[in-house]
Amino acid sequence: MNFNIDQLLRDNIRKLKPYSSARDEFSGNAEVFLDANENPYNSPWNRYPDPRQVKLKEIVEEIKNISSDNIFLGNGSDEPIDLLIRAFCEPGRDNIVAISPTYGMYKVAADVNDITVTEVPLTDDFELNSADLLKAVSGNSKLIFLCSPNNPSGNALDHDSIVQVVNNFNGIVVVDEAYIDFCPEKSFLPFLDRYPNLVILQTFSKAWGMAGLRLGMAFASPAIINVLSRIKYPYNLSVLTQQKAMELLPSDKKHEWVKIILEERLKLREELSQLPFVLKVYPSDSNFILVKMENVKDIYQHLVKENIIVRDRSSVFLCGGCIRVSVGSPEENNKLLKALKKFSNTK
Repeated sequence: MNFNIDQLLRDNIRKLKPYSSARDEFSGNAEVFLDANENPYNSPWNRYPDPRQVKLKEIVEEIKNISSDNIFLGNGSDEPIDLLIRAFCEPGRDNIVAISPTYGMYKVAADVNDITVTEVPLTDDFELNSADLLKAVSGNSKLIFLCSPNNPSGNALDHDSIVQVVNNFNGIVVVDEAYIDFCPEKSFLPFLDRYPNLVILQTFSKAWGMAGLRLGMAFASPAIINVLSRIKYPYNLSVLTQQKAMELLPSDKKHEWVKIILEERLKLREELSQLPFVLKVYPSDSNFILVKMENVKDIYQHLVKENIIVRDRSSVFLCGGCIRVSVGSPEENNKLLKALKKFSNTK
């Protein structure tokens, strides 16, 4: 690996003078704020949020055991995905490499930025072939996206295969760990210092139960974090988001929720595998299960009529005849199983 962030950056981003907000130019305590053209009434909602999210990052720093210099907080994980593409990929020229199937927003963000996506198929069992992935890299490949555990397949990619990719790519490797809390495989976070070209994405949407807050995390070297911080919108996280996140973090409930979800995941796997129309229940390291079924369209519509919504993934590459089932509460999962058994009895 011969990683040089300055050679990867777009010229205009390297030369960019970032916007400096009033809250960037002053930090500390004061009694009278007349610097940001805010309304003096309706406190505290009249004040702009901290653009650097200092207090929130201190909490994340403690939870993740990593310096705030290595933390970027965004509007979901989608924001750092978009920012990475905008910072390092020249529109109409550069490309990113991603596995297939995987999380759809990598391609959407690339398309929005006029960046080509080279998709490398996983094996039939959704495993990563690192040699095939690296063969797909060209001189204009700037980013590789690897979702692990992967969506929609649910499985964690092989750790050594990911290391092989990181060690043999001169661009940036983004490992999306949105579902890592449900996975026995260890996060790459403790290894961040070893790999200057590694970016790790995590989220508060899944295990922490905060999808409505839209709060995602990117962890990387200070050099990469500095790039993301320079090009983000000044106030990308609202006062409400920051305050509510600080109120909810840390929380012992997260560990309780994960324990229940893992128990329910096992129950669902066992029960689903017994249904006569289920062809395969794929292994899962996430909070959802991919299930291959006969008559998947009929089953989906049956569940809709039962007021149960799952995700039909049958049109996705390698996922023909599959639905994706999020692991719900015990009560929700029991309703799902009851509805599926009802469908079975009508056939």
